[in-house]
Amino acid sequence: MAECTLCIHHCDLKEGQHGRCLARTCRNGKVIAGNYGCITSIALDPIEKKPLSHFYPGSRILSVGSYGCNLSCPFCQNHEISHPADLSILKKNSRFITPGELTDLAEHFIPEGNIGVAFTYNEPLVGLEYVTDCSKLIHARGLKTVLVTAGLAEEDTCEALRGCIDAMNIDLKAFNDRFYDKLIGGNRKTVMNFISKAAGFSHIELSCLIIPGENDSYEEMDELASWVSSLKDGKNIPLHVSRFFPRYRMKDKAPTDVERIYALAEVAKKHLNNVYTGNC
Repeated sequence: MAECTLCIHHCDLKEGQHGRCLARTCRNGKVIAGNYGCITSIALDPIEKKPLSHFYPGSRILSVGSYGCNLSCPFCQNHEISHPADLSILKKNSRFITPGELTDLAEHFIPEGNIGVAFTYNEPLVGLEYVTDCSKLIHARGLKTVLVTAGLAEEDTCEALRGCIDAMNIDLKAFNDRFYDKLIGGNRKTVMNFISKAAGFSHIELSCLIIPGENDSYEEMDELASWVSSLKDGKNIPLHVSRFFPRYRMKDKAPTDVERIYALAEVAKKHLNNVYTGNC
């Protein structure tokens, strides 16, 4: 039996058992990233798609994803890889890419505007060892690294990213505890601590997907933006306010009203200098 300390769930794992995230596993009495090098998705994306608006705008970045996630969002747009129905089939259809191979691939796409590698699509922190191993090689070639994460990780996990990650987009999914505790199985304060710590060593931008009836009040957005502004250089941290569309286990919920997104963005602008709307 071994305890995984990567995130708040602290899964106790028997030999060969997977954690809640489906990616962490126990092997020879140690917790490791069972998804190490297992790539399920890869694309050369515009940097703005991460979304990052203040980090090398106009560039492209090689984006890779694996499988697994330590949250249980019923609105997940990548649930096929974050919460696969059959992990064995997903693994069979994936591609194994070593850190060296990924670095070579990133360098290959430099003529097409590539600036580095983004770890994205699923929750990359559940494969922390792959992220850090790749990042060291990528930096040695003079390229950049990006992390797109929900930030549900312990402080030691965040600290492991210092010197490895140049920019992050972090999902601050809501600013109420019911949303985190009941709807997605997370912890808001843990994410807030992650954001605060990450802001000390990486360029960060934040995203918030607005879901009708869950996190769409003006009061909540005012509190969220006010807290962000209190961070180091917080007024200049970009916030992406995005529109929800029905998906996964929320297929019956109506999409967010476009005017609501614009109105919430205006609320956020009372505290922040860089507020963007998405999916509108």
